[in-house]
Amino acid sequence: MKFAIAQETRIGARRMNQDRIAHWASAESLLMVVADGLGGHLHGEIAAEVAVDSLGAQFAREAQPRLADPQRFLAAAVVGAHAAIQHETGKRKLREAPRTVVVACVVQDGYAYWTHIGDCRLYHLRQGHVLVRTRDHTRVQQLVDEGRMREEAVSSHPERNRLLQCLGGFDAPRLEPSAKTRLAKDDVLLLCSDGFWGPLTQRQLANALVNRPLGEAIRELVGLAETRAGRECDNVSVMALAWGEEEVASAIARPLIVPAHDVPTDVQDFTATDLEFLRMSDEDIEKAIAEIKAALRKYTPR
Repeated sequence: MKFAIAQETRIGARRMNQDRIAHWASAESLLMVVADGLGGHLHGEIAAEVAVDSLGAQFAREAQPRLADPQRFLAAAVVGAHAAIQHETGKRKLREAPRTVVVACVVQDGYAYWTHIGDCRLYHLRQGHVLVRTRDHTRVQQLVDEGRMREEAVSSHPERNRLLQCLGGFDAPRLEPSAKTRLAKDDVLLLCSDGFWGPLTQRQLANALVNRPLGEAIRELVGLAETRAGRECDNVSVMALAWGEEEVASAIARPLIVPAHDVPTDVQDFTATDLEFLRMSDEDIEKAIAEIKAALRKYTPR
Protein backbone atom coordinates (compact mmCIF):
# COMPACT_ATOMS: atom_id res chain seq x y z
CA MET A 1 0.00 0.00 0.00
CA LYS A 2 1.15 3.49 -0.83
CA PHE A 3 0.10 6.18 1.63
CA ALA A 4 1.38 8.99 3.84
CA ILE A 5 0.13 9.77 7.35
CA ALA A 6 0.32 13.01 9.29
CA GLN A 7 -0.96 13.29 12.85
CA GLU A 8 -0.95 15.74 15.72
CA THR A 9 -2.51 16.10 19.15
CA ARG A 10 -2.35 19.17 21.40
CA ILE A 11 -3.62 19.93 24.87
CA GLY A 12 -5.27 23.23 23.86
CA ALA A 13 -6.47 25.25 26.85
CA ARG A 14 -7.37 22.21 28.94
CA ARG A 15 -5.65 20.96 32.10
CA MET A 16 -4.67 17.68 30.43
CA ASN A 17 -4.91 15.95 27.07
CA GLN A 18 -7.63 13.28 27.19
CA ASP A 19 -7.40 12.51 23.45
CA ARG A 20 -5.55 9.46 22.13
CA ILE A 21 -4.55 8.74 18.53
CA ALA A 22 -2.77 5.75 16.98
CA HIS A 23 -2.37 3.71 13.82
CA TRP A 24 -1.16 0.20 13.04
CA ALA A 25 -0.24 -1.38 9.70
CA SER A 26 0.36 -4.87 8.38
CA ALA A 27 1.57 -5.64 4.86
CA GLU A 28 -1.97 -5.46 3.49
CA SER A 29 -4.09 -3.53 5.97
CA LEU A 30 -4.09 -0.33 8.04
CA LEU A 31 -6.07 0.77 11.09
CA MET A 32 -6.35 4.40 12.24
CA VAL A 33 -8.07 5.46 15.49
CA VAL A 34 -8.85 8.77 17.20
CA ALA A 35 -10.49 8.71 20.65
CA ASP A 36 -11.64 11.70 22.70
CA GLY A 37 -12.05 10.98 26.42
CA LEU A 38 -15.04 12.75 27.93
CA GLY A 39 -14.01 15.58 30.21
CA GLY A 40 -17.42 15.70 31.86
CA HIS A 41 -16.69 12.36 33.54
CA LEU A 42 -13.72 11.25 35.63
CA HIS A 43 -10.71 9.69 33.89
CA GLY A 44 -11.73 10.28 30.28
CA GLU A 45 -8.09 9.76 29.31
CA ILE A 46 -8.25 6.20 30.69
CA ALA A 47 -11.28 5.37 28.56
CA ALA A 48 -9.64 6.81 25.45
CA GLU A 49 -6.39 4.93 26.05
CA VAL A 50 -8.12 1.61 26.78
CA ALA A 51 -10.30 1.97 23.68
CA VAL A 52 -7.32 2.69 21.43
CA ASP A 53 -5.24 -0.12 22.93
CA SER A 54 -8.12 -2.58 22.60
CA LEU A 55 -8.74 -1.73 18.94
CA GLY A 56 -5.03 -1.93 18.15
CA ALA A 57 -4.58 -5.26 19.91
CA GLN A 58 -7.51 -6.82 18.08
CA PHE A 59 -6.15 -5.52 14.77
CA ALA A 60 -2.72 -7.02 15.50
CA ARG A 61 -4.37 -10.34 16.27
CA GLU A 62 -6.57 -10.49 13.16
CA ALA A 63 -4.63 -8.67 10.41
CA GLN A 64 -2.41 -11.60 9.43
CA PRO A 65 -1.65 -9.86 7.14
CA ARG A 66 -5.20 -8.79 6.18
CA LEU A 67 -8.61 -8.67 7.81
CA ALA A 68 -11.07 -11.30 6.62
CA ASP A 69 -13.93 -8.78 6.77
CA PRO A 70 -13.06 -5.17 7.72
CA GLN A 71 -16.66 -4.19 8.43
CA ARG A 72 -17.24 -7.08 10.82
CA PHE A 73 -13.86 -6.38 12.42
CA LEU A 74 -14.77 -2.76 13.16
CA ALA A 75 -18.14 -3.67 14.64
CA ALA A 76 -16.69 -6.37 16.90
CA ALA A 77 -13.66 -4.27 17.86
CA VAL A 78 -15.76 -1.31 19.00
CA VAL A 79 -17.97 -3.60 21.11
CA GLY A 80 -14.78 -5.14 22.51
CA ALA A 81 -13.39 -1.68 23.35
CA HIS A 82 -16.56 -0.84 25.30
CA ALA A 83 -16.23 -4.11 27.26
CA ALA A 84 -12.52 -3.43 27.87
CA ILE A 85 -13.33 -0.02 29.40
CA GLN A 86 -15.90 -1.57 31.70
CA HIS A 87 -13.42 -4.26 32.72
CA GLU A 88 -10.78 -1.60 33.47
CA THR A 89 -13.32 0.27 35.58
CA GLY A 90 -13.78 -2.76 37.80
CA LYS A 91 -10.07 -3.55 37.90
CA ARG A 92 -9.20 -0.04 39.11
CA LYS A 93 -12.29 0.16 41.34
CA LEU A 94 -13.24 3.50 39.84
CA ARG A 95 -16.26 5.31 41.23
CA GLU A 96 -17.79 5.60 37.75
CA ALA A 97 -16.92 4.23 34.35
CA PRO A 98 -14.70 6.55 32.30
CA ARG A 99 -16.10 7.34 28.87
CA THR A 100 -14.87 8.20 25.42
CA VAL A 101 -16.00 8.79 21.87
CA VAL A 102 -14.08 7.27 18.98
CA VAL A 103 -13.69 7.05 15.21
CA ALA A 104 -11.86 4.14 13.57
CA CYS A 105 -10.97 3.49 9.94
CA VAL A 106 -9.53 0.45 8.15
CA VAL A 107 -7.86 0.77 4.74
CA GLN A 108 -7.52 -2.45 2.75
CA ASP A 109 -7.58 -3.37 -0.97
CA GLY A 110 -7.91 0.27 -1.96
CA TYR A 111 -11.06 0.75 0.13
CA ALA A 112 -11.68 2.66 3.34
CA TYR A 113 -14.06 1.28 5.98
CA TRP A 114 -15.03 3.20 9.09
CA THR A 115 -17.26 3.42 12.12
CA HIS A 116 -17.67 5.92 14.94
CA ILE A 117 -19.37 6.52 18.26
CA GLY A 118 -20.09 10.07 19.40
CA ASP A 119 -18.70 13.20 17.79
CA CYS A 120 -15.24 12.20 16.62
CA ARG A 121 -15.44 12.55 12.84
CA LEU A 122 -14.12 11.09 9.61
CA TYR A 123 -13.89 13.19 6.46
CA HIS A 124 -13.15 11.82 2.99
CA LEU A 125 -11.83 14.53 0.68
CA ARG A 126 -11.08 14.42 -3.04
CA GLN A 127 -9.71 17.28 -5.13
CA GLY A 128 -10.79 19.92 -2.63
CA HIS A 129 -14.30 18.52 -2.05
CA VAL A 130 -15.69 16.82 1.03
CA LEU A 131 -17.28 13.61 -0.30
CA VAL A 132 -18.22 12.14 3.09
CA ARG A 133 -18.53 13.39 6.63
CA THR A 134 -19.72 11.15 9.46
CA ARG A 135 -22.90 12.17 11.28
CA ASP A 136 -22.34 12.97 14.96
CA HIS A 137 -24.26 11.07 17.62
CA THR A 138 -25.34 14.31 19.29
CA ARG A 139 -28.48 16.27 20.04
CA VAL A 140 -27.47 19.10 17.72
CA GLN A 141 -26.95 16.66 14.84
CA GLN A 142 -30.53 15.50 15.43
CA LEU A 143 -31.67 19.10 15.14
CA VAL A 144 -29.76 19.49 11.86
CA ASP A 145 -31.23 16.25 10.50
CA GLU A 146 -34.72 17.44 11.42
CA GLY A 147 -34.16 20.74 9.61
CA ARG A 148 -34.45 22.74 12.82
CA MET A 149 -30.89 24.08 12.77
CA ARG A 150 -28.30 24.92 10.15
CA GLU A 151 -25.02 22.98 10.00
CA GLU A 152 -23.05 26.19 10.46
CA ALA A 153 -24.60 26.75 13.91
CA VAL A 154 -23.48 23.42 15.40
CA SER A 155 -20.19 24.63 16.91
CA SER A 156 -21.85 27.52 18.81
CA HIS A 157 -25.03 25.79 19.99
CA PRO A 158 -25.38 25.53 23.81
CA GLU A 159 -26.12 21.78 23.55
CA ARG A 160 -23.26 21.03 21.16
CA ASN A 161 -21.59 18.72 23.72
CA ARG A 162 -24.71 16.70 24.51
CA LEU A 163 -23.82 13.20 23.31
CA LEU A 164 -26.29 10.45 22.53
CA GLN A 165 -23.68 7.68 22.50
CA CYS A 166 -20.25 6.93 23.93
CA LEU A 167 -18.06 4.00 24.96
CA GLY A 168 -17.76 3.04 28.63
CA GLY A 169 -21.16 4.17 29.82
CA PHE A 170 -24.01 2.09 31.20
CA ASP A 171 -25.47 1.38 27.76
CA ALA A 172 -23.70 -0.65 25.08
CA PRO A 173 -22.98 1.28 21.87
CA ARG A 174 -25.79 1.20 19.29
CA LEU A 175 -23.66 0.72 16.23
CA GLU A 176 -24.77 1.82 12.80
CA PRO A 177 -23.63 -0.39 9.91
CA SER A 178 -20.03 0.55 9.09
CA ALA A 179 -19.50 2.49 5.88
CA LYS A 180 -17.04 2.01 3.06
CA THR A 181 -15.80 3.83 -0.01
CA ARG A 182 -13.29 3.27 -2.77
CA LEU A 183 -10.15 5.42 -2.66
CA ALA A 184 -8.56 7.23 -5.60
CA LYS A 185 -5.04 8.58 -5.83
CA ASP A 186 -4.48 11.72 -3.72
CA ASP A 187 -7.68 11.20 -1.71
CA VAL A 188 -7.39 12.29 1.93
CA LEU A 189 -8.99 10.58 4.94
CA LEU A 190 -9.20 12.80 8.01
CA LEU A 191 -10.03 11.43 11.49
CA CYS A 192 -10.38 14.02 14.25
CA SER A 193 -11.80 15.02 17.61
CA ASP A 194 -14.32 17.85 18.01
CA GLY A 195 -11.53 20.10 19.29
CA PHE A 196 -10.18 19.99 15.74
CA TRP A 197 -13.29 20.16 13.57
CA GLY A 198 -15.38 22.39 15.88
CA PRO A 199 -13.60 25.72 15.23
CA LEU A 200 -13.04 25.03 11.51
CA THR A 201 -15.25 25.14 8.44
CA GLN A 202 -15.30 22.43 5.78
CA ARG A 203 -14.02 25.00 3.29
CA GLN A 204 -10.99 25.69 5.49
CA LEU A 205 -10.28 21.96 5.72
CA ALA A 206 -10.57 21.41 1.99
CA ASN A 207 -8.56 24.47 0.99
CA ALA A 208 -5.63 23.65 3.28
CA LEU A 209 -5.46 20.00 2.22
CA VAL A 210 -5.62 20.73 -1.50
CA ASN A 211 -3.08 23.57 -1.43
CA ARG A 212 -0.46 22.29 1.05
CA PRO A 213 1.60 19.14 1.57
CA LEU A 214 -0.19 16.88 4.04
CA GLY A 215 2.04 17.47 7.06
CA GLU A 216 2.13 21.22 6.52
CA ALA A 217 -1.65 21.37 6.06
CA ILE A 218 -2.31 19.47 9.28
CA ARG A 219 0.01 21.70 11.31
CA GLU A 220 -1.65 24.78 9.83
CA LEU A 221 -5.17 23.52 10.55
CA VAL A 222 -4.34 22.51 14.14
CA GLY A 223 -2.88 25.95 14.77
CA LEU A 224 -5.93 27.61 13.22
CA ALA A 225 -8.28 25.51 15.37
CA GLU A 226 -6.39 26.60 18.52
CA THR A 227 -6.46 30.24 17.48
CA ARG A 228 -10.16 30.29 16.61
CA ALA A 229 -11.15 28.43 19.81
CA GLY A 230 -9.07 30.77 21.99
CA ARG A 231 -9.44 30.37 25.75
CA GLU A 232 -12.12 27.70 25.27
CA CYS A 233 -9.85 25.50 23.15
CA ASP A 234 -10.44 21.80 23.72
CA ASN A 235 -7.82 19.10 23.14
CA VAL A 236 -7.08 19.14 19.41
CA SER A 237 -6.33 15.81 17.72
CA VAL A 238 -6.23 14.76 14.09
CA MET A 239 -4.86 11.97 11.91
CA ALA A 240 -4.79 12.29 8.13
CA LEU A 241 -3.95 9.81 5.38
CA ALA A 242 -3.08 10.74 1.79
CA TRP A 243 -3.68 7.78 -0.51
CA GLY A 244 -0.97 7.11 -3.10
CA GLU A 245 -2.42 4.40 -5.35
CA GLU A 246 -4.68 4.54 -8.37
CA GLU A 247 -8.32 3.65 -7.89
CA VAL A 248 -8.79 -0.11 -7.83
CA ALA A 249 -10.97 -1.87 -10.39
CA SER A 250 -14.54 -2.30 -9.21
CA ALA A 251 -14.35 -6.08 -9.60
CA ILE A 252 -11.79 -6.39 -6.78
CA ALA A 253 -14.30 -5.81 -4.01
CA ARG A 254 -18.03 -5.80 -3.43
CA PRO A 255 -19.97 -2.88 -4.91
CA LEU A 256 -20.29 0.25 -2.81
CA ILE A 257 -23.66 1.05 -1.33
CA VAL A 258 -23.58 4.81 -1.81
CA PRO A 259 -26.51 7.17 -2.39
CA ALA A 260 -26.21 9.14 -5.62
CA HIS A 261 -25.90 12.89 -5.15
CA ASP A 262 -24.71 15.74 -7.32
CA VAL A 263 -23.22 17.92 -4.57
CA PRO A 264 -19.94 16.46 -3.25
CA THR A 265 -19.83 18.53 -0.04
CA ASP A 266 -23.13 17.25 1.33
CA VAL A 267 -23.14 14.87 4.29
CA GLN A 268 -23.89 11.39 2.95
CA ASP A 269 -25.43 8.37 4.67
CA PHE A 270 -24.04 4.93 3.90
CA THR A 271 -25.72 1.62 4.54
CA ALA A 272 -24.52 -1.93 4.87
CA THR A 273 -25.76 -5.14 6.40
CA ASP A 274 -24.38 -7.73 8.78
CA LEU A 275 -24.98 -6.99 12.45
CA GLU A 276 -24.72 -10.58 13.61
CA PHE A 277 -22.17 -9.60 16.27
CA LEU A 278 -25.01 -8.01 18.24
CA ARG A 279 -26.48 -11.47 18.69
CA MET A 280 -23.35 -12.91 20.31
CA SER A 281 -23.98 -15.09 23.35
CA ASP A 282 -22.66 -14.14 26.78
CA GLU A 283 -20.13 -16.96 26.45
CA ASP A 284 -18.87 -15.59 23.11
CA ILE A 285 -18.60 -12.08 24.56
CA GLU A 286 -16.59 -13.33 27.57
CA LYS A 287 -14.31 -15.26 25.21
CA ALA A 288 -13.75 -12.16 23.05
CA ILE A 289 -12.91 -10.05 26.10
CA ALA A 290 -10.42 -12.66 27.30
CA GLU A 291 -8.73 -12.71 23.89
CA ILE A 292 -8.48 -8.91 23.81
CA LYS A 293 -6.97 -8.85 27.30
CA ALA A 294 -4.40 -11.46 26.31
CA ALA A 295 -3.47 -9.52 23.19
CA LEU A 296 -3.12 -6.29 25.19
CA ARG A 297 -0.56 -7.94 27.46
CA LYS A 298 1.55 -9.04 24.50
CA TYR A 299 1.28 -6.12 22.09
CA THR A 300 2.37 -2.50 22.28
CA PRO A 301 1.20 -0.35 19.31
CA ARG A 302 3.83 1.60 17.45
